[in-house]
Amino acid sequence: MSTPHPGSPPTDELPFFVYGTLLPGEPNHELFLRGRTTGERPAVLPRALLYDGPGYPYAIDGHGRVHGTLLTAVPGVYGELLGLLDHLEEYLGPGHPRNLYERVVREVELPGESGAGRDGEAAGGAGQGGVEVGGEGAGPVRAWVYLAAAAVTRSLRTGGSLIDGGRWVTGRPPGGPRTP
Repeated sequence: MSTPHPGSPPTDELPFFVYGTLLPGEPNHELFLRGRTTGERPAVLPRALLYDGPGYPYAIDGHGRVHGTLLTAVPGVYGELLGLLDHLEEYLGPGHPRNLYERVVREVELPGESGAGRDGEAAGGAGQGGVEVGGEGAGPVRAWVYLAAAAVTRSLRTGGSLIDGGRWVTGRPPGGPRTP
């Protein structure tokens, strides 16, 4: 069990759902995830909206879907990876006033290779990298997700730029600059 910050609920070593600069092919994937994950699988965060940020996106709770990737840590590096991602996402602990993001547990959906349902997603299947999804009709997978902190969320809701379709990589101009 992992309790990375006082006040956090105890959790198993959950996979991570990423949707911005940590996606495969993006700059922070190479810097922070290379050699630290055993599996990467397309995934969808339901009941969320995606907003454009200063070179990186923010997900918040809402009536939409955010597309990303579910990552599983290599055995033995989970704590290291959790610390690296917390630092990158400027997460100092649950509800900390200086958080840029909050790390929360959410259920994510995994697209299937066959038997697609709504939006081309399947009801189940076996996950890669130790993420067991179950068979036909299996439910969502619990994962860590970094959502915008409360102050950032308030700002986004009043004047942010919503990314239609919930896909950050399509929210940037083609050939636009890549952010560090």
